[in-house]
Amino acid sequence: MLELSQMGEPGGVPADTAWRMGYGGDTLNTAIHLARFGHDVAYMTALGTDGLSGDLVEKWQAQGLDCSLVLRHPTRQPGLYAIATDDAGERTFSYWRDTSAARALFEGGPVMGEALARARAEVGGADLLSFSLISLAILPDTGREALLDLARDVRAKGGKVALDGNYRARLWGDVATARHWRDAAIAVADFGLPTLEDETQISGEDTAEAVAAHWQELGCGETVVKLGAQGCRLPDGTLLAPPQRLDPVDTSGAGDAFNAGYLAGRLRGIGPASSAAAGHAIAGWVIMRRGAIPDRDHGAPYGAPAAAAPSG
Repeated sequence: MLELSQMGEPGGVPADTAWRMGYGGDTLNTAIHLARFGHDVAYMTALGTDGLSGDLVEKWQAQGLDCSLVLRHPTRQPGLYAIATDDAGERTFSYWRDTSAARALFEGGPVMGEALARARAEVGGADLLSFSLISLAILPDTGREALLDLARDVRAKGGKVALDGNYRARLWGDVATARHWRDAAIAVADFGLPTLEDETQISGEDTAEAVAAHWQELGCGETVVKLGAQGCRLPDGTLLAPPQRLDPVDTSGAGDAFNAGYLAGRLRGIGPASSAAAGHAIAGWVIMRRGAIPDRDHGAPYGAPAAAAPSG
């Protein structure tokens, strides 16, 4: 989506506050970070044929993304969201996305049918397909089924599937529906990346152990539970804290960045602990800058791990 983020000091939004136009979205954020880590990443979504959509494609390509799987809807445009942050860097969002092109991604038919068929065929051969509960939330039921079928196709051809359990209550009609589709998605995932706070809201688990057990019982083989400032729970039950405590400027995109650091390591054969450490590093870099995808600078920790670490 298009992203409006406030400029200047956090804490309140005066009437004359300046806003910066950028772009973001949980899966897009993860995709760009993975590309910055050096992976070959294609992004599948739908945009419009308007100028802003064209500008988004150009900017994503400049970040290293393959945009050949970006479908163009003839009558819809990108969604829009605005981020406001408080004095602690915690963010609140306002969304304008009800008629976004991405909601019609799996619509097919005369509108985007041929392009969709080509995109689905190409995605089926991926080494990794990564999506989130938000990906499912914005789709109609037919689109949700299509996305899960695509995940099954990737796995059947030897690829892996990663699921971020991002839960945004306002995107769902009710919590039971969200829980149903989350559980269906867990069943087709190899890498699970839930957040404890989200899982407590959606199904009541209040410990990282309970969350991990639920995901594993449904078939997700490798689950890392994100714990915010406390770090994460690794698949073997070990708790891994961030290397230092930070006072965030903007926490937007922190979990998405962690996902990318973790998956980047695992795709290279790095063990979960070292991969999670890379996730903490990139998340820590993100929260000290504004926006979900800060411009890359000299402090960005995108260097590949030096050597494969033990898998523990």
